[in-house]
Amino acid sequence: MPELPEVETVRIGLNENTLGWQIEGGEVLLPRAIAYPENSGTFLTSIIGAEFAEWQRRGKYLIAQFSQGDRLGVHLRMTGSLLWCDRDTTVGKHTRVRLFLKEKGKGKKERLKELRFDDQRTFGKVWWVPSNQTNESIITGLQKLGLEPFDNEFTPEHLAAKFSRTSRPIKTVLLDQETVAGIGNIYADESLFLGKIHPQKAANSLSIDQVTALHRGIIHSLSDGIAKGGTTFSSFQNVAGLKGNYIDTAWVFRRTGKPCNICGTTISRIKLGGRSTHFCSQCQSF
Repeated sequence: MPELPEVETVRIGLNENTLGWQIEGGEVLLPRAIAYPENSGTFLTSIIGAEFAEWQRRGKYLIAQFSQGDRLGVHLRMTGSLLWCDRDTTVGKHTRVRLFLKEKGKGKKERLKELRFDDQRTFGKVWWVPSNQTNESIITGLQKLGLEPFDNEFTPEHLAAKFSRTSRPIKTVLLDQETVAGIGNIYADESLFLGKIHPQKAANSLSIDQVTALHRGIIHSLSDGIAKGGTTFSSFQNVAGLKGNYIDTAWVFRRTGKPCNICGTTISRIKLGGRSTHFCSQCQSF
């Protein structure tokens, strides 16, 4: 599933390409990809004429602000992608929604492009948010999200307060979007390695020094992931269809059986809460 760095990579690409472009039509190839409104025809009618003003990210959600005041929400889920392409690009078998765009602006030769939502596993969702509604009222998953990792209020003290309330394994707590928005399996493993914390350690047993180290690990791993264009090990790609390369320099994720880059110990893999978890038993104390 695309996590914060992957979604942020897509957001950056969308802001670089789509702003000022107007929706003049579209096609919904998989009606259940539209979460709101229920009727896909109403969805298309509602967004025709809308002009992209800005793309924002909240956790793993993408939200487009239209110049008219309404919005478009997208969650990529496990295998979703937003692709910026020419109109005559062959439609793939996993394309679920097509938005036909034209560039606005005086004195410009009209150009035509397309924004496509592709999704192999079909878990991704798209929402139209009317201007008289809040994002949270339509995209209800936004209501329970914790702080953004790059928010000024996301401090070691904030994390310590969250951790003190539960004895669940720290890896499980990090995956809880109410704890921190945007972290998934990849960057939870990477953050714990950088913080030198065993993934099975109880959250409320961490010392303030360990929480501080984990906080640094979270910021470092997410920042590195964004700088490298995200992680690709299955279907993730940016708006140009290019794959991220963070996986090539990962510390522990998907490195089972390989030597730790710090101490040489073989990287271990266990199942924790149904999720594959990678760690170094030497570097990450229990």
